[in-house]
Amino acid sequence: MLAITDLDYAVQGRPLFRKASAHIAAGWKVGLIGRNGTGKSTLLRLIREEVEEAANDASIRLNKGARLGWVAQEVEANDDTIMDVVLAADIERSRLMKASETETDPDLLGEIYERLTDMDAWNADTRAAIVLSGLGFKPDDFHRATKEFSGGWRMRAAIAGVLVSEPDVLLLDEPTNYLDLEGAAWLEGYIQRYPYTVIMVSHDREMLNRSVTHTLALEHQELSVTPGGYDDWMKLRAAKVAQLTSQKEKQDKDREHLQAFVDRFKAKASKARQAQSRVKMLEKMQDIAIPIAERTTPFNFPAPKGKLAPPMLELENADLGYGDDAKILSNVSLRLDPDDRVAIVGANGQGKTTLVKSIAQRLPLMTGNRKASSSLKIGYFSQDQLDELTEGETVLDHVTQALPKGTASSQARSKAAQMGFSHEKVETNVEKLSGGEKVRLLLGLMSIEKPHVLILDEPTSHLDIDSREALIYALNDFPGAVLLITHDVYLAEATADQLWLVNNGKAKRYDGDLRDYKKLVMQADRA
Repeated sequence: MLAITDLDYAVQGRPLFRKASAHIAAGWKVGLIGRNGTGKSTLLRLIREEVEEAANDASIRLNKGARLGWVAQEVEANDDTIMDVVLAADIERSRLMKASETETDPDLLGEIYERLTDMDAWNADTRAAIVLSGLGFKPDDFHRATKEFSGGWRMRAAIAGVLVSEPDVLLLDEPTNYLDLEGAAWLEGYIQRYPYTVIMVSHDREMLNRSVTHTLALEHQELSVTPGGYDDWMKLRAAKVAQLTSQKEKQDKDREHLQAFVDRFKAKASKARQAQSRVKMLEKMQDIAIPIAERTTPFNFPAPKGKLAPPMLELENADLGYGDDAKILSNVSLRLDPDDRVAIVGANGQGKTTLVKSIAQRLPLMTGNRKASSSLKIGYFSQDQLDELTEGETVLDHVTQALPKGTASSQARSKAAQMGFSHEKVETNVEKLSGGEKVRLLLGLMSIEKPHVLILDEPTSHLDIDSREALIYALNDFPGAVLLITHDVYLAEATADQLWLVNNGKAKRYDGDLRDYKKLVMQADRA
């Protein structure tokens, strides 16, 4: 289906691929993995022929006639309905439908109808409704104008469009960044059932383990394909490193013995030929290179200042929302203790963010009570904060402003280094940081006051798998409370020991675990 052969490619002089090759067969569901910045999205662009290939013998070849599909851009905010833009995304169907209305030649018209029948064009509305529902849209949303939706929801519509068009090769670039846990669970099942080839960039470990048949890894400018999901790839990689390490140890011993013989007998005429033979053996030895894992800077959440007695924070009979006409949640009664680890679940739009904003006092209660210790410090992170960093100011400026007035510059630099910013990087203006670097900065700034509770609203959208692992370690080491909204099942399972469910205007504790909840979601999808 897709062959990549000897691909060399660089961006602004920085090599991304060196003689990279891979073969992907029809029907494979492929997870494309690699650290941020290694070139995964660039590879998708090369496959789509959006950037010029390197001027060598490299080739990226698709089967003749194969249709590529991808999310080209966010849907525009205009008067077109959600259903309209989803159906319009299937360009071939739209073209043939228009042609069927104007074509007068009976033979050509017959060919058009045959092609429309082959692609099941007459049931496109039904398929679109199924996909839109799976991605979180309600039936009433289908015929609403796109201008009534946020950018995130319009991006979901764009994803729905490419799914409904059912291309032979479906390219997805971190699709779960735009989805909630429920949408991600639905997409996981959809990819498993998809009848054609999928190539998906993802840092969602659960998605990579459960929905793909093969893993395409981009490491050290090379590509490798292995069967199975991410965990399977990790095991194979570890076994390969162990094997290479053993081979290198043997090679080093052999080299040492050969060199010792040469050193001992090179001056003796009777042994000169043997010594020379061993010199040639040494020269022919090819060094065995052991892949070195790149280091990921750890996150650090220091222990809170002082212990608080339970309950640390409590909502009693609270109505939450944005004014009298925009009540989102009713009669909420929940408590948070100093060592609680809570993942908040519920579909997008149900009120998860409203709940955590109310708990963090970023949104006043409409009615009811919020009880909290007078000493309580809350660390709050949300995706919106990425846009609140001050353009024109450096990393060091932001760190300095967050520290007590009069803090020495050397201490501010040391604090920035703990967050993972090098001596050069601290002088970088924040608008030039990657999404992952901005997340690191915000999480680091949040932790400076040593909060008792960390409230994290989708912290992983810009983090690669290694950084997500580092976040898990840091959260599990943190001795305070954690309140987490995430679409990353692996992260939630690794850090949370209880669930709060936000649904149908209510927020309450959920008795099951995350597997129970996910099973419930997927059963509802199949019903």
